[in-house]
Amino acid sequence: MKIVGVTACPTGIAHTYMAQAGLEKECKKRGFTVKIETQGSMGSENELSEQEIREADVVILAVDITIEGQDRFDNKLVLEVNVGKAVTHPEQVIDQAIKLVESNK
Repeated sequence: MKIVGVTACPTGIAHTYMAQAGLEKECKKRGFTVKIETQGSMGSENELSEQEIREADVVILAVDITIEGQDRFDNKLVLEVNVGKAVTHPEQVIDQAIKLVESNK
């Protein structure tokens, strides 16, 4: 499975990057391809390309604020969760993403 996503919290510091790390670790543990863009205090980092978005099975938005470029995901399956859930329970977020993909096949 290919997963892309964006993480962003109001201050754009710790939780943005903790959510990224948690989601990436959980995906790699399951053998999934993953790339997570962060929109933090340093601006956008690890930006997703159009091709990466197009090839993804699902997009995870672990955000507590409005993000830049959300319209890039208009024609994709999108799972939106708060950033705290991605930090504390990334396995549950990935499980939800899998269920979303399976229910839309």
